[in-house]
Amino acid sequence: MRIQRREFVKRSALSIGGILAGVQLTRAAEPKPSQFDPYETVPLGRTKLKVSRFCLGTGMHGGNRESDHTRMGKQRFDALIQGAYDRGIRLFDMADLYGTHPYLIPALKGIPRDKYAIVTKIWVHPGGLPEAERPTADVVVTRFLKEIGTDYLDLVLLHCVSSPKWPDELRPQMADLSKLKDKGVIRAHGVSCHSVGALEAAAAEPWVDSVHARINPFGMSMDDKPEKVVPVLKKLHAAGKGVVGMKIIGEGRLSNDPEKRDESARFVLDLGCVDVLNIGFEKTEEIDDFAARVRKVPRQA
Repeated sequence: MRIQRREFVKRSALSIGGILAGVQLTRAAEPKPSQFDPYETVPLGRTKLKVSRFCLGTGMHGGNRESDHTRMGKQRFDALIQGAYDRGIRLFDMADLYGTHPYLIPALKGIPRDKYAIVTKIWVHPGGLPEAERPTADVVVTRFLKEIGTDYLDLVLLHCVSSPKWPDELRPQMADLSKLKDKGVIRAHGVSCHSVGALEAAAAEPWVDSVHARINPFGMSMDDKPEKVVPVLKKLHAAGKGVVGMKIIGEGRLSNDPEKRDESARFVLDLGCVDVLNIGFEKTEEIDDFAARVRKVPRQA
């Protein structure tokens, strides 16, 4: 018998609905990856930023606007940035102190700006930079935008804070960064911490969106022993702050110790409170090596 048009539409809708339901059930049944992916996209705390788990740091032995990365020369540095992006790194960590601002976007020429995120940092301390003056954050960020060649910055940090009273001492800079965030010039702000007291203050400070913190299982180049630092990182994470781990391989001191590199990858990922691994890779081979170690770490149920 000829199916009437109304009945045909009804049956078609039911059929399509069944297919879609089946697709949803299939997706729901798909198991989550059993190991960590170094290049997966992860949320940075409660910020609106979605970034890669791996971040390329560019400040190895940095100071006075140079670092091991700038000292390797433009050709090698460009190749490193391009290789990092090709592998899946979508977060790049810079700072006024490192002198790496002019390198990133030229190395990623042709890649849309919204395909990667930029972190940079404001140096507020005496020394460390060629000039003595420390302008307000709005002036500094305006310069950063020109140096980097971008209309906005994803995350801007106050660099290397160590005083437990930094929220009171740096309140004017914080206020400037808040205004820039309201204008859309930066998307998030926070601090790079170099003491447990500073980390504790960051956990309690509502202004903080994200924190850079030094963490590895060996206490290398850290603020204190892991058992002192880890509870504060968990407190930061519970407060909704993004947590970016630094010194994961002890500022390069684990480069010749594969067992300890494995241990560090496992330790930091198992904490469950470190969103991003920020590592100053200097060769693409180093990226591949540590990526393989991360992929061996099983996800906890």
